Amino acid sequence: MSIHRFGPDNPAETYVPHAFPEQTIDTGEAVINYAVVGSPDKPALLLIPGQTESWWGYEQAMHLLKEHFQAFAVDLRGQGRSSRTPGRYTLDNFGNDMVRFIALAIKRPVIASGLSSGGVVAAWLSAYAMPEMVRGAVYEDPPLFASETSPACGPCIRQTIGPIFALMSKYLGDQWSVGDWAGMQEAAKTELPGWLYNAMAPMLGARAQIPQNLKEYDPEWGRAFWNGTVYTGCDHARMLARVKCPVLYTHHFRNVDETRGTLVGAASDVQARRICELVSGAGQQIDYRSFPRMPHSMHGADPNLFTRLLVEFEAKLPRP
Repeated sequence: MSIHRFGPDNPAETYVPHAFPEQTIDTGEAVINYAVVGSPDKPALLLIPGQTESWWGYEQAMHLLKEHFQAFAVDLRGQGRSSRTPGRYTLDNFGNDMVRFIALAIKRPVIASGLSSGGVVAAWLSAYAMPEMVRGAVYEDPPLFASETSPACGPCIRQTIGPIFALMSKYLGDQWSVGDWAGMQEAAKTELPGWLYNAMAPMLGARAQIPQNLKEYDPEWGRAFWNGTVYTGCDHARMLARVKCPVLYTHHFRNVDETRGTLVGAASDVQARRICELVSGAGQQIDYRSFPRMPHSMHGADPNLFTRLLVEFEAKLPRP
């Protein structure tokens, strides 16, 4: 069995160069790695990647965004070159890291935009960041409700992509402590539901190489989502009812199998409606945009559209 060890303790085997220079800032508990583009005289934009994505997932979009924003793309703790913090992967910790990052690195009000789990972090910031720190929030196809183990509505994480997180946790191990990639590929055939294995086959096929983004990912993230500890003390419905700024919510491809109750996608239509109801009920404007044919990452699949939507959203916000 070939054992792999990836992460900040093994940088030569883990990381590759990228188009923009990287730097770090120490927030107290975690060192956060990031890249920044654009002039400081432009509106500040915080880009928060999704689970298994490092900051450079935004690389294509950053070439466009720099004309309109000073954009800061981060690695959340446990991803990219940022710190690994065993036992400390919770939404509250991710959110507070970003509050400290805004205060220490950006030093002015921001638009917070996040994809997937990063979109849940953006939602956290829109609810719990200090007053006037966040001008507006962009929820890019986040699994609000759908990534909880007992959501207020709609499918739970065990009915969506959750089993792949359990698989990665088991065969790769916290901080890549197991590192059995080949074993994971073989086990996927029997340990994943058939529909999910078919969806993940390009990544998990016999000839598939370990993707760069997974080398930069702490599989303990997956365990925290599978067992629900990531949301300890942070219920999604309660959070959304406290949103304090305007929101742009983009909802991408989704399909619910009514016979099995499974969801392919980040959130069902029922969950999207509840998100909009809660944000509106908090007294905030939410601009809901449905893109049923869009892949999960709009900023990766269509960076021009992503940039245009952010520019239009920023133009409607009150001046900081």
